[in-house]
Amino acid sequence: MAVGSKLVGIATGVVVRKAADKAVGEVWRRTKRTEPPADPAAPGTPWGEALSWAIASGVAMSVARLLATRGTASAKKMITGRAPEGLEAPSGRPADL
Repeated sequence: MAVGSKLVGIATGVVVRKAADKAVGEVWRRTKRTEPPADPAAPGTPWGEALSWAIASGVAMSVARLLATRGTASAKKMITGRAPEGLEAPSGRPADL
């Protein structure tokens, strides 16, 4: 993979992760009417709250990563006409992104 593609992927990942974290925190505040746990692993954080936060943030980060990966792959395919390495269809031909 080219250095430029790696840098774009890293930058996109950082931005999307921050956006997802902010969105999950905002949804938490609106639904729970409390601040999200600062440290879910801390002994003082109730189990239900820690697990809820872990599930919500895990799903949000996974979706954000998927969106970032597919978005950058689609952009690369538009620019170069080829799918990024490792994102080809199982048959070896470029995937339809």
